[in-house]
Amino acid sequence: MSRDPTHRFAVAPMMDYTDQHCRMLFRLISRHTRLYTEMVTAAAIVHGQDPQRFLAFDPTEEPLTLQLGGSDPALLATAARTAKTAGFQNLNLNVGCPSDKVTVGRFGACLMAEPAVVANAVRAMADATGLPVTVKNRLGIDDQDTQRDLDRFIEIVSAAGCDTFIIHARKAWLKGLSPKENREIPPLDYDRVHALKRAFPDLTIVLNGGLTSLDAACAVLEPSGNNLDGVMIGRAAIDSPYILAEVDARLFGDTAAGPDRPTVVARYLAYAAAVIEQGARRPMVVRPLVGLFKGCPGARAWRQAVTRVAQGESRLADLEPTAVRLASTEAIAA
Repeated sequence: MSRDPTHRFAVAPMMDYTDQHCRMLFRLISRHTRLYTEMVTAAAIVHGQDPQRFLAFDPTEEPLTLQLGGSDPALLATAARTAKTAGFQNLNLNVGCPSDKVTVGRFGACLMAEPAVVANAVRAMADATGLPVTVKNRLGIDDQDTQRDLDRFIEIVSAAGCDTFIIHARKAWLKGLSPKENREIPPLDYDRVHALKRAFPDLTIVLNGGLTSLDAACAVLEPSGNNLDGVMIGRAAIDSPYILAEVDARLFGDTAAGPDRPTVVARYLAYAAAVIEQGARRPMVVRPLVGLFKGCPGARAWRQAVTRVAQGESRLADLEPTAVRLASTEAIAA
Protein backbone atom coordinates (compact mmCIF):
# COMPACT_ATOMS: atom_id res chain seq x y z
CA MET A 1 0.00 0.00 0.00
CA SER A 2 1.43 3.39 -0.98
CA ARG A 3 1.43 5.89 1.86
CA ASP A 4 0.75 9.60 1.67
CA PRO A 5 4.02 11.14 2.90
CA THR A 6 2.27 14.36 3.89
CA HIS A 7 0.94 12.62 7.01
CA ARG A 8 4.47 12.46 8.42
CA PHE A 9 3.97 15.75 10.25
CA ALA A 10 0.77 17.71 10.84
CA VAL A 11 -0.72 20.45 12.97
CA ALA A 12 -3.93 19.33 14.64
CA PRO A 13 -7.40 20.72 14.01
CA MET A 14 -8.13 23.09 16.91
CA MET A 15 -11.43 24.86 17.47
CA ASP A 16 -11.10 28.66 17.61
CA TYR A 17 -7.48 28.45 16.44
CA THR A 18 -6.78 26.77 13.11
CA ASP A 19 -8.75 29.18 10.97
CA GLN A 20 -7.52 30.30 7.57
CA HIS A 21 -5.33 33.06 9.02
CA CYS A 22 -3.54 30.68 11.36
CA ARG A 23 -3.07 28.13 8.60
CA MET A 24 -1.64 30.75 6.26
CA LEU A 25 1.01 31.67 8.83
CA PHE A 26 1.91 28.01 9.31
CA ARG A 27 2.21 27.53 5.56
CA LEU A 28 4.54 30.51 5.23
CA ILE A 29 6.86 28.83 7.73
CA SER A 30 6.66 25.21 6.52
CA ARG A 31 6.05 24.05 2.96
CA HIS A 32 5.28 20.41 3.81
CA THR A 33 3.40 20.29 7.11
CA ARG A 34 -0.14 18.95 6.68
CA LEU A 35 -2.64 21.47 7.99
CA TYR A 36 -6.17 20.94 9.28
CA THR A 37 -9.20 23.19 9.48
CA GLU A 38 -11.14 23.66 12.65
CA MET A 39 -13.79 20.99 13.05
CA VAL A 40 -16.94 21.86 11.12
CA THR A 41 -20.17 19.97 11.66
CA ALA A 42 -21.80 18.43 8.64
CA ALA A 43 -25.02 20.19 9.62
CA ALA A 44 -23.32 23.60 9.52
CA ILE A 45 -22.23 22.96 5.94
CA VAL A 46 -25.49 21.45 4.73
CA HIS A 47 -28.00 23.60 6.63
CA GLY A 48 -26.01 26.67 7.64
CA GLN A 49 -26.83 30.10 6.23
CA ASP A 50 -23.25 30.72 5.10
CA PRO A 51 -21.41 27.39 4.65
CA GLN A 52 -18.69 29.00 2.56
CA ARG A 53 -17.29 30.75 5.62
CA PHE A 54 -16.30 27.30 6.88
CA LEU A 55 -14.92 26.19 3.52
CA ALA A 56 -12.80 29.17 2.48
CA PHE A 57 -9.16 28.35 1.94
CA ASP A 58 -6.28 29.31 -0.30
CA PRO A 59 -4.72 26.63 -2.54
CA THR A 60 -1.32 27.51 -1.07
CA GLU A 61 -2.51 25.97 2.21
CA GLU A 62 -2.26 22.48 0.70
CA PRO A 63 -1.67 19.84 1.94
CA LEU A 64 -4.85 20.61 3.87
CA THR A 65 -7.54 18.46 5.47
CA LEU A 66 -11.10 19.48 6.29
CA GLN A 67 -12.25 17.94 9.57
CA LEU A 68 -15.96 17.14 9.75
CA GLY A 69 -18.10 16.30 12.75
CA GLY A 70 -21.21 14.17 12.57
CA SER A 71 -22.58 10.65 12.49
CA ASP A 72 -25.39 10.67 9.94
CA PRO A 73 -24.03 9.09 6.75
CA ALA A 74 -26.35 10.97 4.38
CA LEU A 75 -25.61 14.34 5.99
CA LEU A 76 -21.86 13.68 6.01
CA ALA A 77 -21.97 12.57 2.38
CA THR A 78 -23.70 15.80 1.36
CA ALA A 79 -21.23 17.88 3.37
CA ALA A 80 -18.34 15.97 1.83
CA ARG A 81 -19.62 16.62 -1.69
CA THR A 82 -19.90 20.33 -0.88
CA ALA A 83 -16.35 20.29 0.48
CA LYS A 84 -15.06 18.64 -2.67
CA THR A 85 -16.78 21.26 -4.79
CA ALA A 86 -15.06 23.91 -2.66
CA GLY A 87 -11.72 22.32 -3.56
CA PHE A 88 -10.85 20.13 -0.59
CA GLN A 89 -8.89 16.99 -1.48
CA ASN A 90 -8.70 15.31 1.93
CA LEU A 91 -11.37 14.77 4.62
CA ASN A 92 -11.18 13.73 8.27
CA LEU A 93 -13.91 12.54 10.62
CA ASN A 94 -13.70 13.70 14.23
CA VAL A 95 -14.00 10.75 16.61
CA GLY A 96 -11.89 12.30 19.36
CA CYS A 97 -13.54 15.44 20.73
CA PRO A 98 -14.88 14.72 24.25
CA SER A 99 -16.96 17.85 24.94
CA ASP A 100 -20.52 17.55 26.22
CA LYS A 101 -21.79 19.60 23.29
CA VAL A 102 -20.53 17.20 20.63
CA THR A 103 -21.56 14.15 22.64
CA VAL A 104 -25.14 15.42 22.75
CA GLY A 105 -24.91 15.89 18.98
CA ARG A 106 -23.68 12.30 18.66
CA PHE A 107 -20.28 12.98 17.19
CA GLY A 108 -16.74 13.16 18.47
CA ALA A 109 -15.25 10.71 20.97
CA CYS A 110 -18.59 9.14 21.95
CA LEU A 111 -18.60 7.44 18.54
CA MET A 112 -15.77 5.16 19.64
CA ALA A 113 -18.53 3.14 21.28
CA GLU A 114 -20.18 2.73 17.85
CA PRO A 115 -17.54 1.65 15.33
CA ALA A 116 -20.19 0.49 12.85
CA VAL A 117 -21.64 4.02 12.81
CA VAL A 118 -18.18 5.44 12.12
CA ALA A 119 -17.61 2.86 9.39
CA ASN A 120 -20.89 3.79 7.69
CA ALA A 121 -20.00 7.48 7.89
CA VAL A 122 -16.55 6.95 6.40
CA ARG A 123 -17.94 4.80 3.59
CA ALA A 124 -20.64 7.36 2.78
CA MET A 125 -18.14 10.25 2.62
CA ALA A 126 -15.70 8.31 0.45
CA ASP A 127 -18.39 6.95 -1.89
CA ALA A 128 -19.85 10.44 -2.34
CA THR A 129 -16.54 12.08 -3.24
CA GLY A 130 -13.86 9.58 -4.15
CA LEU A 131 -11.62 11.46 -1.69
CA PRO A 132 -9.49 9.88 1.05
CA VAL A 133 -11.26 9.95 4.41
CA THR A 134 -9.16 9.68 7.56
CA VAL A 135 -10.27 9.34 11.20
CA LYS A 136 -8.95 11.06 14.31
CA ASN A 137 -9.78 9.19 17.49
CA ARG A 138 -8.72 8.44 21.07
CA LEU A 139 -7.35 5.24 22.61
CA GLY A 140 -10.73 4.66 24.16
CA ILE A 141 -13.52 6.21 26.21
CA ASP A 142 -14.63 5.75 29.80
CA ASP A 143 -14.48 2.03 30.67
CA GLN A 144 -14.23 0.95 27.03
CA ASP A 145 -10.49 1.26 27.07
CA THR A 146 -8.73 -2.02 26.33
CA GLN A 147 -6.40 -2.68 23.44
CA ARG A 148 -8.93 -5.21 22.24
CA ASP A 149 -11.59 -2.46 22.11
CA LEU A 150 -9.25 -0.22 20.13
CA ASP A 151 -8.25 -2.98 17.73
CA ARG A 152 -11.91 -3.81 17.11
CA PHE A 153 -12.70 -0.16 16.38
CA ILE A 154 -9.82 0.11 13.90
CA GLU A 155 -10.65 -3.22 12.27
CA ILE A 156 -14.29 -2.27 11.63
CA VAL A 157 -13.59 1.29 10.42
CA SER A 158 -10.65 0.31 8.21
CA ALA A 159 -12.83 -2.32 6.54
CA ALA A 160 -15.01 0.58 5.37
CA GLY A 161 -12.09 2.06 3.46
CA CYS A 162 -10.26 4.24 5.99
CA ASP A 163 -6.52 3.57 5.80
CA THR A 164 -5.24 6.46 7.95
CA PHE A 165 -5.89 6.97 11.67
CA ILE A 166 -4.62 9.82 13.80
CA ILE A 167 -4.54 8.55 17.37
CA HIS A 168 -4.66 10.93 20.32
CA ALA A 169 -2.69 8.75 22.72
CA ARG A 170 -5.05 9.23 25.65
CA LYS A 171 -8.44 7.86 26.52
CA ALA A 172 -11.29 10.33 27.01
CA TRP A 173 -13.62 10.55 29.96
CA LEU A 174 -16.96 11.67 28.59
CA LYS A 175 -18.28 12.51 32.05
CA GLY A 176 -16.44 14.35 34.76
CA LEU A 177 -13.68 16.02 32.74
CA SER A 178 -13.75 19.15 30.60
CA PRO A 179 -12.22 19.11 27.10
CA LYS A 180 -9.15 20.89 28.50
CA GLU A 181 -8.84 18.32 31.31
CA ASN A 182 -9.22 15.53 28.76
CA ARG A 183 -6.13 16.90 27.00
CA GLU A 184 -4.10 16.73 30.20
CA ILE A 185 -5.40 14.36 32.88
CA PRO A 186 -5.79 10.97 31.17
CA PRO A 187 -2.24 9.61 30.93
CA LEU A 188 -0.45 9.37 27.62
CA ASP A 189 0.22 5.85 26.39
CA TYR A 190 2.41 5.88 23.29
CA ASP A 191 3.09 2.16 23.65
CA ARG A 192 -0.53 1.41 22.76
CA VAL A 193 -0.22 3.42 19.54
CA HIS A 194 2.91 1.44 18.63
CA ALA A 195 1.04 -1.78 19.45
CA LEU A 196 -1.77 -0.67 17.15
CA LYS A 197 0.67 -0.16 14.30
CA ARG A 198 2.12 -3.62 14.87
CA ALA A 199 -1.38 -5.08 14.73
CA PHE A 200 -2.26 -3.15 11.55
CA PRO A 201 1.02 -2.68 9.66
CA ASP A 202 -0.70 -1.82 6.37
CA LEU A 203 -2.52 1.17 7.86
CA THR A 204 -1.08 4.66 8.25
CA ILE A 205 -0.93 5.41 11.97
CA VAL A 206 -0.16 8.94 13.17
CA LEU A 207 0.48 9.73 16.85
CA ASN A 208 -0.98 12.82 18.51
CA GLY A 209 -0.92 14.05 22.10
CA GLY A 210 1.66 15.49 24.47
CA LEU A 211 4.14 16.56 21.79
CA THR A 212 5.21 19.99 23.02
CA SER A 213 8.22 20.56 20.77
CA LEU A 214 9.65 19.55 17.43
CA ASP A 215 12.36 17.59 19.23
CA ALA A 216 9.69 15.56 21.02
CA ALA A 217 7.91 14.91 17.74
CA CYS A 218 11.11 13.84 16.01
CA ALA A 219 12.01 11.55 18.92
CA VAL A 220 8.77 9.63 18.39
CA LEU A 221 9.82 9.01 14.79
CA GLU A 222 13.41 7.97 15.52
CA PRO A 223 14.21 4.94 13.34
CA SER A 224 15.28 2.79 16.29
CA GLY A 225 12.21 0.89 17.44
CA ASN A 226 9.75 3.17 15.66
CA ASN A 227 7.01 1.82 13.46
CA LEU A 228 4.75 4.86 13.19
CA ASP A 229 4.02 6.79 10.02
CA GLY A 230 3.70 10.30 11.39
CA VAL A 231 3.10 12.69 14.25
CA MET A 232 0.69 15.54 14.89
CA ILE A 233 1.29 18.46 17.23
CA GLY A 234 -1.30 20.87 18.58
CA ARG A 235 -1.04 23.85 20.84
CA ALA A 236 2.74 23.94 20.67
CA ALA A 237 2.38 25.30 17.14
CA ILE A 238 -0.11 27.94 18.28
CA ASP A 239 2.08 29.04 21.18
CA SER A 240 5.29 29.09 19.13
CA PRO A 241 4.59 28.89 15.38
CA TYR A 242 8.22 29.18 14.36
CA ILE A 243 8.93 25.67 15.68
CA LEU A 244 7.67 24.65 12.24
CA ALA A 245 10.71 26.26 10.61
CA GLU A 246 12.80 23.09 10.87
CA VAL A 247 10.06 20.61 9.97
CA ASP A 248 10.77 20.51 6.24
CA ALA A 249 14.45 19.68 6.69
CA ARG A 250 14.17 17.35 9.68
CA LEU A 251 11.10 15.35 8.69
CA PHE A 252 10.71 15.72 4.92
CA GLY A 253 14.35 15.91 3.79
CA ASP A 254 13.83 19.30 2.14
CA THR A 255 17.10 21.12 2.65
CA ALA A 256 16.06 24.34 0.92
CA ALA A 257 16.45 27.20 3.36
CA GLY A 258 13.22 28.28 5.00
CA PRO A 259 12.26 31.91 5.64
CA ASP A 260 13.55 33.77 8.67
CA ARG A 261 11.08 35.50 10.99
CA PRO A 262 11.22 38.95 9.31
CA THR A 263 10.51 37.32 5.94
CA VAL A 264 7.57 35.42 7.41
CA VAL A 265 6.24 38.65 8.91
CA ALA A 266 6.60 40.57 5.65
CA ARG A 267 4.78 37.90 3.67
CA TYR A 268 2.06 37.49 6.29
CA LEU A 269 1.46 41.23 6.48
CA ALA A 270 0.86 41.32 2.73
CA TYR A 271 -1.75 38.60 3.20
CA ALA A 272 -3.21 40.37 6.26
CA ALA A 273 -3.60 43.68 4.48
CA ALA A 274 -5.44 41.99 1.61
CA VAL A 275 -7.93 40.07 3.77
CA ILE A 276 -8.58 43.01 6.08
CA GLU A 277 -9.34 45.07 3.00
CA GLN A 278 -11.88 42.37 2.08
CA GLY A 279 -13.57 42.66 5.47
CA ALA A 280 -11.71 40.27 7.78
CA ARG A 281 -11.47 41.42 11.41
CA ARG A 282 -8.05 42.84 12.22
CA PRO A 283 -7.74 41.22 15.70
CA MET A 284 -8.42 37.75 14.28
CA VAL A 285 -6.01 38.26 11.40
CA VAL A 286 -3.04 39.36 13.51
CA ARG A 287 -3.67 36.95 16.40
CA PRO A 288 -1.59 34.08 14.92
CA LEU A 289 1.51 36.31 15.02
CA VAL A 290 1.53 36.65 18.82
CA GLY A 291 3.87 33.73 19.54
CA LEU A 292 6.20 34.14 16.56
CA PHE A 293 9.13 35.31 18.68
CA LYS A 294 8.45 33.07 21.69
CA GLY A 295 11.69 32.13 23.43
CA CYS A 296 13.63 34.96 21.78
CA PRO A 297 14.96 38.18 23.31
CA GLY A 298 12.23 40.76 22.91
CA ALA A 299 9.36 38.28 22.78
CA ARG A 300 7.34 40.42 25.19
CA ALA A 301 7.93 43.54 23.09
CA TRP A 302 6.71 41.62 20.04
CA ARG A 303 3.51 40.51 21.76
CA GLN A 304 2.86 44.09 22.81
CA ALA A 305 3.44 45.32 19.25
CA VAL A 306 0.98 42.76 17.87
CA THR A 307 -1.57 43.74 20.52
CA ARG A 308 -1.29 47.41 19.53
CA VAL A 309 -1.95 46.50 15.91
CA ALA A 310 -4.90 44.29 16.89
CA GLN A 311 -6.40 47.18 18.86
CA GLY A 312 -5.89 49.64 16.03
CA GLU A 313 -3.30 51.68 17.96
CA SER A 314 -0.63 51.15 15.32
CA ARG A 315 -0.41 50.11 11.69
CA LEU A 316 0.13 46.65 10.27
CA ALA A 317 3.25 47.94 8.54
CA ASP A 318 4.80 48.84 11.91
CA LEU A 319 5.30 45.16 12.65
CA GLU A 320 7.81 44.64 9.86
CA PRO A 321 10.62 46.88 11.23
CA THR A 322 9.90 45.51 14.71
CA ALA A 323 10.48 41.98 13.44
CA VAL A 324 13.74 43.00 11.73
CA ARG A 325 14.99 44.67 14.92
CA LEU A 326 14.10 41.72 17.13
CA ALA A 327 15.67 39.22 14.72
CA SER A 328 18.88 41.26 14.80
CA THR A 329 18.80 41.22 18.60
CA GLU A 330 18.33 37.43 18.53
CA ALA A 331 21.29 37.01 16.17
CA ILE A 332 23.50 39.10 18.44
CA ALA A 333 22.38 37.15 21.52
CA ALA A 334 23.16 33.88 19.75
